[in-house]
Amino acid sequence: MILALLGGLAGCSRQAQAVDSDDVVFDSQTFRVVNVDLERETLSLHWKDPESSQPYGDIETLRQWGIAHDRRLLFAANAGIYDRQFAPLGLYVEHGKTLVPLNLVRGNPAAGNFSIQPNGVFVIYPDGTAAVRTSTDYKADAKPAQWATQSGPMLLINGQINDRFVDDSASLKWRSGVCAKTPHRVVFAVSEAPVNFHTFARLFRDELGCRDALYLDGTISQFYVDGDGYAGAPTFMVKPYAGIFAVFTSDKP
Repeated sequence: MILALLGGLAGCSRQAQAVDSDDVVFDSQTFRVVNVDLERETLSLHWKDPESSQPYGDIETLRQWGIAHDRRLLFAANAGIYDRQFAPLGLYVEHGKTLVPLNLVRGNPAAGNFSIQPNGVFVIYPDGTAAVRTSTDYKADAKPAQWATQSGPMLLINGQINDRFVDDSASLKWRSGVCAKTPHRVVFAVSEAPVNFHTFARLFRDELGCRDALYLDGTISQFYVDGDGYAGAPTFMVKPYAGIFAVFTSDKP
């Protein structure tokens, strides 16, 4: 009986560590950082309800969908930048199916941050490994994706901060981003207050130990962590999302 109880506790510990959430203070700013272990949990992307074909639009709607299907939402975050029709602006892949193709158009003012070069792709391959690649490198790789979202700009490229960023820039926004620290360890971060791109990139390089990191979005960005609630931009700033990262458990809520 004692061994069974200890085994159950160990299982709970492993579950908790598979999606690990912490507040990190860096350069006098607070960030919510979430680590996802892809060897223990499935990280997926969600845009539209497969039954109704209607966009989820927000994390709470996706969470309720999970409850209706006996799946508890452990973690969620908005994915890449989208257009005025609330469709992903660049590559978007779900379950191995490309719903929006790779977007290599440059210099489009309407694309905002997406057009700052280089932009990039966060991808999970069919073998369960993850990577962040510049959009041109992703195209050159020509590897099939199981899940993928394109956004921009790249925060880090091969350990170097994007040279478009200015150290003392006064452009301050809530910001979210992602890196694949290892092929099976994905790290997400969202600022709890407005920061500039340079500070946000240094967080990924100097604090989180990433070499390639991708900006996801700005003022509307929020994370949801089961048991901790929401972090990131204030709720009144949030608008409908086109894609949402999620980690579900099959356990009933």
